[in-house]
Amino acid sequence: MASPFFSFVVSCCNVEPYIAECLQSILNQSFRDWECILGIETSNDRTEEIIREKTSGDSRFKLFTGPRTGSCSASRNTGIDMAQGEYIIFLDGDDSIADGCLERLHEKIMKVPGADLYPCAIIKKNEIEGRDDLAEDNYEQNVTEKMSGAEASLYLLKRYQHHRFRLNPMLQMSIHRREFLVEHGLKCVRGLRCQDNEFFPRALYLSKSVVPLHEPFYVYRIRPNSVQTGARGAGFFLKDWAIITKSLLAFYDKVSREEGFDERITPYWAHFWFNRMNFKWFSIDSQKSIPREERLEWLKFIFEDGFDSYSRMIKTASIAERIAAYHIQMFVKHPSLRWYGDLFFRTGQRFYSLLS
Repeated sequence: MASPFFSFVVSCCNVEPYIAECLQSILNQSFRDWECILGIETSNDRTEEIIREKTSGDSRFKLFTGPRTGSCSASRNTGIDMAQGEYIIFLDGDDSIADGCLERLHEKIMKVPGADLYPCAIIKKNEIEGRDDLAEDNYEQNVTEKMSGAEASLYLLKRYQHHRFRLNPMLQMSIHRREFLVEHGLKCVRGLRCQDNEFFPRALYLSKSVVPLHEPFYVYRIRPNSVQTGARGAGFFLKDWAIITKSLLAFYDKVSREEGFDERITPYWAHFWFNRMNFKWFSIDSQKSIPREERLEWLKFIFEDGFDSYSRMIKTASIAERIAAYHIQMFVKHPSLRWYGDLFFRTGQRFYSLLS
């Protein structure tokens, strides 16, 4: 039996109000060469019951269950292992796909087949503010040529270098070649929320070929009480950001030592990753809301193997970023000066933002 063209990997947990719409958006597609793998984590609503009712008798649907983990990572990882399709589409159970999009995606992919990554666009459906937004695409419409992963990474990093918190790394925005994910062992960190921020930079850089399709296929629902909108307090995701930062520093350490590494990317990674650390650990809100000992605990976790890769990246950063990075290092290594590290970021934010 021939492998399907697309494999959907759908993460489902407590999505009773949305899962029927999600599945129907797949069933309504005119292009039918697909399979759908549904990872159902233990829910306290009718999510599993609705899925079983909706998919009964259709062999294209494959279901597996597991305990609740607090993120989509476990379901996505198992889905990658189970998938048989040439290309993988990650979909959350409270989102959906646009009418007729698979036909258009297939047509565009077949014009430039075999790329590792096909970035597309999303349509935001904001239920909190009661509006549907226009499609959002990370690549400008005139970007159509095949790029290497390093070139695609540099394009995005340069485009958003003055909007460092707007960079949108949602892995659902891209179509992934399954063999590429398997070859590099690309998986999400189990239990990690905000996992796109850890997965996306690695997947994009490792891609040998990236072809932007500009297809607004993914309908992303912004709703109350999701993992993101339900977050409470500045420190809600601090552990997650520590795991993300530690993983990305280790990734940089590995790829930067390999032959052919594109050194141009280092200062941009430093710009985004270090500024994010500054904001998450030392912004005024963070200092007010998160006890110093808790912030220190997760910084020590990040640097438990030393500062080698961090120090190498610091050398490529701007003057302001180097100064800030050294203050973070001082905060971790010198207990008697931690008060000064907090004071530096608290009083020097305006100066720092101007230099950045």
